[in-house]
Amino acid sequence: MRVVITGAAGFIGSHLSETLLNQGHSVVGIDNLCTGDLANIAHLTGRDFEFIKYDVTNYINVGGHVDLVLHWASPASPIDYLELPIPTLKVGALGTHNALGLAKAKHAKFVIASTSEVYGDPLEHPQKETYWGNVNPVGPRGVYDEAKRFAEAITMAYHRYHGLDTKIVRIFNTYGPRMRINDGRAVPAFISQALRHEDVTIFGSGAQTRSFCFVTDLVDGILKLAMSKENDPVNIGNPQEMSIEDMAKTIIRMTGSRSRIVHRPLPTDDPRVRRPDITRARTLLGWEPKVSLEEGLTSTIEYFRTKI
Repeated sequence: MRVVITGAAGFIGSHLSETLLNQGHSVVGIDNLCTGDLANIAHLTGRDFEFIKYDVTNYINVGGHVDLVLHWASPASPIDYLELPIPTLKVGALGTHNALGLAKAKHAKFVIASTSEVYGDPLEHPQKETYWGNVNPVGPRGVYDEAKRFAEAITMAYHRYHGLDTKIVRIFNTYGPRMRINDGRAVPAFISQALRHEDVTIFGSGAQTRSFCFVTDLVDGILKLAMSKENDPVNIGNPQEMSIEDMAKTIIRMTGSRSRIVHRPLPTDDPRVRRPDITRARTLLGWEPKVSLEEGLTSTIEYFRTKI
């Protein structure tokens, strides 16, 4: 296949690019490097990989045939979308529209990277794809939540009206090598603080929960969904739920750090619980995560040691 990936220089986009190349496909990566990093894809030079620095909120033109479009362009951490609220909304709306237009013009399959944030601060636990969410549209996180909810809506509109073969993957908390040290998410923040023997900062009590999926498992689920006949949203994530405080303690233990835990106020609209129901992924895709937390964190910590 010839695959176009927007956001190709980002954390997940770079892993998707590498995996597809390893499977023998050709990849065209597009990224404006707003939050992406060329270092994430430097090792792909010389392979069947073309990189285009471009902002997909503008019209997208890619020459030649395209079989699959993976739309991964977006700021994706709270620190990013709070600093970049309008670009976040624009890439979710205009960027998705343009990526869908490319897929339609090329008669290609289309996959949109959605997020567990579409569920907001959920009142249903665990979260099934049928849950409509509990989102504050005018809160500070609303720029990301509503951008992704709009992206899902326009994706389904292209599927229903134009007959485009579209997929929606709702990604739950993912971690692994190539995460940015300062992206504000729990795992990179805790690892970087622990490796420096600094205070490990927990926002709120630490009792809030997340479900952490290693990036290789996530990529496997995304590509299984891309090749499936499924058009409705599918959760891809690890259903093993743990508290933020337990994650911090695990990372301090695994790094052998002298860090201590300190608490700061919880940000506005921060979800209290987060755990995917992956019944659809198991039954429709034959997918479930395989990498244990200890194995995934070992790999991630080793990566961060090279960066700190």
